Amino acid sequence: MESFGQVLLYLIIALVVIVGIVAVIRAVRIVPQSVALVVERLGRYSKTLDPGLHVLVPFVDRVRAGVDLREQVVSFPPQPVITSDNLVVEIDTVIYFQVTDAKSAVYEIANYITAIEQLTVTTLRNVIGAMDLEQTLTSRDQINGQLRGVLDEATGRWGIRVNRVELKSIEPPPSIQGAMEQQMRAERDRRAAILTAEGVKQSAILTAEGEKQSQILRAEGDAQSQILRAEGESRAIVQVFDAIHRGDADPKLLAYQYLQMLPQIANGTSNTTWVIPTEFTAALGNIAKGFGGTPGEPGIPTPPAGGPSGGPRPTTPAPVIGQPVLQDPGEALAEAQRQAEAATADATSAGSRSGEPFDPRHDRGQQPGGPTPPPPAPSAPPAPPAPPVG
Repeated sequence: MESFGQVLLYLIIALVVIVGIVAVIRAVRIVPQSVALVVERLGRYSKTLDPGLHVLVPFVDRVRAGVDLREQVVSFPPQPVITSDNLVVEIDTVIYFQVTDAKSAVYEIANYITAIEQLTVTTLRNVIGAMDLEQTLTSRDQINGQLRGVLDEATGRWGIRVNRVELKSIEPPPSIQGAMEQQMRAERDRRAAILTAEGVKQSAILTAEGEKQSQILRAEGDAQSQILRAEGESRAIVQVFDAIHRGDADPKLLAYQYLQMLPQIANGTSNTTWVIPTEFTAALGNIAKGFGGTPGEPGIPTPPAGGPSGGPRPTTPAPVIGQPVLQDPGEALAEAQRQAEAATADATSAGSRSGEPFDPRHDRGQQPGGPTPPPPAPSAPPAPPAPPVG
């Protein structure tokens, strides 16, 4: 009997020890950071345990729930939403929220995650229903702001703060997507055509400006060239005129040079008519007079009065010039006659080619009327040039 009592005592002591250990374990609570524990005492809310070490009353206090105080992210599945222009679009939403009051999150709402999801869907349908598809695609910030405002106001009494609401994606129907792609392609083609036209316009303007500047510079260059050429010709004429004035060329030399130019005038494959100027007879008369002939005789025409140009002869004394170029007057006269005959033949041939009959009057003054007078005797050599005046 005594042994039985000892065994029972040992059992009671062991039971008390076990109960004490369990009570200590249940009474001591260590709360981690960013976690809040809601404690009930005898079934009623007692307190909220913050992070740290806490001691509860065993078998009286109990932990109702632990709440995560960190910001949480919840992504909801796509929801069909109808726009104001009767198009169904699929919208994914992402909610960023944080529990600020653990007591309200536990006692004011049974499941705040499901409540936030349903509230987001209904609010999203209300907001999108007042917009068309174009506004829905381009007004994400406005939609996010409206959703956040409605959710934050509704979840405030639940001890939850909604920080951000983002539309993850907006998927219109496939037919609408094809139409939008075609519209975008057409818009880009239009912009490309406008840019190409602008480029062509600018290119044409720049090309025209370049041509304008080029023509202006070319015209200025031509003007400067003509001015310089005219100045050069003017100086050349002045120098030649001064040289002729200083040399005092007589009509014989001028007539001889004139006869030398007549074959060059008649030369050419395109010449079908050769006009004999009136000065031709005056030139022959001057040559005949220079080589001993008398103007007015048969075969020698009479030169016009005055100088080679019909004006009076200059009375200024001619300066002394060196030895004459023509040493033999007979050879010079024969050469002049040969050139005159060649010129007459060319004129006759030109008149025949032009279809007009030859007029003998054109040959008057070019064919001698009688026998050619003998060449005059050589004249005395000219006097030596006077010494220059010191």
